[in-house]
Parts: sequence; structure tokens; C-alpha cells
Amino acid sequence: MFTVFSDSHRLHHGTELKDGVLKPSFEQPSRADTVHKRVKQVGLGQIIEPRAFDRSCYVNAHSERYVTFLETAWSEWCATGRTHDALPLVWPVRDLANEHVPTFIDGKLGFYAMDAGSPITATTWQAVKTSADIALTGLALIDEGHDSAFALCRPPGHHAAREYMGGYCYLNNAAIAAQQAITQGAKRVAVLDVDFHHGNGTQNIFYGRGDVMFVSLHGEPAVSYPYYSGFSHEVGVGHGEGCNLNYPLPKNTTWESYRTALLHACKKLQQFAPEVLVVSLGVDTFKDDPISHFLLESEDFIGIGELIADVGCPTLFVMEGGYMVDEIGINAVNVLHGYESKRA
Repeated sequence: MFTVFSDSHRLHHGTELKDGVLKPSFEQPSRADTVHKRVKQVGLGQIIEPRAFDRSCYVNAHSERYVTFLETAWSEWCATGRTHDALPLVWPVRDLANEHVPTFIDGKLGFYAMDAGSPITATTWQAVKTSADIALTGLALIDEGHDSAFALCRPPGHHAAREYMGGYCYLNNAAIAAQQAITQGAKRVAVLDVDFHHGNGTQNIFYGRGDVMFVSLHGEPAVSYPYYSGFSHEVGVGHGEGCNLNYPLPKNTTWESYRTALLHACKKLQQFAPEVLVVSLGVDTFKDDPISHFLLESEDFIGIGELIADVGCPTLFVMEGGYMVDEIGINAVNVLHGYESKRA
């Protein structure tokens, strides 16, 4: 299996507001480097650099004004005389919500953000666009006839919606790849999200679409970030009704329960019969992950890959979450090995 990776991910790091304290982000460069090291250790396959893609690929999944904001936010922030991480101060909550974009950067940061966990720094945009290009390169490998590819993206993407960033995510790498497949002629594409946290951004982008099925297994939103999405009654609207499936699972979920839900999800995907499957590969379902509360063991991730293989179509794995544990590399690669063992 080809892995697409770039050292450019190290251009992004910063702080987040967590537990009432401004502290270094859990989403550190070491995450991707640990997975990259494991890919090399086990000889998963050739590791290649990403190709460059036109920004229109990002706009197709997001919006022109949102992509422009990401490109220009740092320069607007610095124009005020500030040089520390750009984080939002105020958000358009329910009674203030509207489509009016403020002209001042502080207002823009809140308008285009869901939390104070996604800082923008001088080199964030370069890392973000390269991460999206990694996913697009992985899709290109699928288009060229490969059965699978691993896009080792960082920053992650599944919390980034059409017009907002959050949860360490800026551009939605998985959604951009899925939309690119549709743009290039695919009739049906699916996104399976196995990250502990609900992929609210991906759901937002495709919620009214019948050509992209979104399926997510995640922590029960009443007690798990991002809290406000991922309920089982969220099934899509309009043409997308029935194409959005959520499997919220309780605290301390073990492999037995997780496997049952994933097996059901994969059967739904088989029925949809996508031409391409994009997997948002979060491994923060691991028992020792510091910001999650499932109890999967490292060997369980092999089983995840095996069940995904049973969907039976070319598959692009896009790296999402998994935080501050040495096992992140073992767990991510175990999914890929499980997939390959069933598709061989």
C-alpha cells in the first residue's frame, strides 16, 4: 500500500484553550511522525510525496470565502500588531447567528470557527493545504488503479465543515477527496469515519447529498466532543435522507460492542455500493488515548481493517485523530494490515 506523506505537517503547531487553560495542543507534529515511523518499520509500502492540486478542489467541498479566510487570516491578524497564535474570542451563538461576515479579523475568527482549539499561525495554511493535497494524491492513486492508499494527513480534517474550522481541523481532507471523486465522475462515494469523535464537518458538507453516504461510529455526543452532532436521528435531508448514518456509542465501549456496530455499518455501505470508500482513520478509540473514552486494544484495530475490506471497493484511508500515545503508529498501521490481509 502506498503512503502519501510530507514533512510540511511540522509547519503547524500551536496552543488550544482546554480545561479553562491555554496550553500546547494535543494535536502535535509527533503524531504524524510516529505513524510515519511505524509505516517504515513494518515495510507497509512505498512512501511518496504529495502532488500539488488547484485550490478549486478545496472550494468544491468548502466555499470560496472560507478558503480565502484560511489563506489570509494570519496576515490580517498580524496587521493588528499581534504575533501570537490567532484564536477566536467570540462566536455567533443562536440568537446572533446570521450570514454576515465581520470585516475585522476577530469577528472573522469566530464566524469561521466552532471552538478555540484550532489556532492559526504563520505557517498553518501551508501545512493545511499540503494535508489536503496528501488526501487528493491518495485519491489519484486509487484512480490510477490501486486498490488502496494511505493519506497520512496532518492537520486532520473531519471536524472542518463547509464554512468553519474546529477540533484541530481546517480543510476537510476526507470530504475534499470524496468530492473530488464525484467531480471526476463517480456516481456514488462513501465516507466511513471511525475516529472516536463524530465527524461533524463531513456530515455538514454532505448532509443533503444522495451521492455521498456518510457513516460514523463515535462517542455518545451527550458526553463527547463535539457534543452537538452525531445523534442517531441525524439521517440526512432532502436527497441525502437515509445517506447519513450515526452510531453513537457509550463510554467504555469495548471491541465486542464496537465490532457489532462496525459490522452493521459496513453492511449498510455494501448496500450503498460506493465506487470509492474514503475512511476517516482516527485511532483515538484506543484504551489509553488521553482525550477519548473507548477501550479498544491494539489488536482490535486489525479487526477494523478486516471489516472495512469486506465493503469490497477501492479504499482511501485518511489519517484523523489519535493523541499523545506511542501506540498511535501501531494502531493506524494495524488497520491497514487488517485491510490488506482480507483484500489479498
